[in-house]
Amino acid sequence: MVDSGAESAETPGTPATPRARARSAVLWGVVGGFAFLALAQGYRLLGPGSLPVGLWGTALVAVAVAAASAGITYLAEARLRAKRRT
Repeated sequence: MVDSGAESAETPGTPATPRARARSAVLWGVVGGFAFLALAQGYRLLGPGSLPVGLWGTALVAVAVAAASAGITYLAEARLRAKRRT
């Protein structure tokens, strides 16, 4: 007997919906932004000195990192799925 959950699962190589791709990209963007903030905090705590930017500069760079990682994820996901590497 075939499990009904297996029938509804996406097969590899099929394109994801735009909404699913966007949600995945936003979540990876959040991960990238928080990872940068964690690294910046670790550098401030353990590093030889302070960062060349202040608190708002660090937040601005974190937003830029989040946007870049979200954009790269959104563009790369379609190519990786087409090559069946996800």
